[in-house]
Amino acid sequence: MNKTDQTKWDQIYTDGNEKPAGPCRALSSHSHLLPAEGDALDLACGRGGNALYLAARGFATHAWDISPVAVKALSDRARRNGLPLVAQQRDVSIQPPEPETFNIIVVSRFLDRSLAPAICDALRKHGLLFYQTFIREKTGDTGPNNPAYRLEANELLRLFQSLHIIYYHEEGTTGDTGQGFRNEAMLVAQKR
Repeated sequence: MNKTDQTKWDQIYTDGNEKPAGPCRALSSHSHLLPAEGDALDLACGRGGNALYLAARGFATHAWDISPVAVKALSDRARRNGLPLVAQQRDVSIQPPEPETFNIIVVSRFLDRSLAPAICDALRKHGLLFYQTFIREKTGDTGPNNPAYRLEANELLRLFQSLHIIYYHEEGTTGDTGQGFRNEAMLVAQKR
């Protein structure tokens, strides 16, 4: 386990607002594509907005994060609300999901390019991937400053080319940058 990353994220989750954000836009805007039931994973879940959303919809939900602080807060919230959610401290870069384990995987605001093959393999047949994270062509100061943690143009399409792309969106700096969905890319894809 990378103790430096764990310490950094523990501090962020200790100092920050305890209330999780809602689900990422890639998931909430495309929730009509979700299956009727199945197993879901919120990978690198942070405060667990995606996990809580999926568990509230009845999915058997797993949420993994490197920070025990985030995992405990999410576990407590799920227990209080009686949600089918199991949160686990896990360094996903070292211990990625096992093959054919999930019907749904959500990744938001996290990027480890080396995990793309494992994420694809972890989806069951007809499984869905909802992915949203920061891009290099940004219009504001949100997200990491290190370009290694930001996507190049159309990079999600290349990383997940083995999947069937259902939806892809990336605006970058095109047009009126004061409007629209900026600073991030989103992808919805299915294993066929």
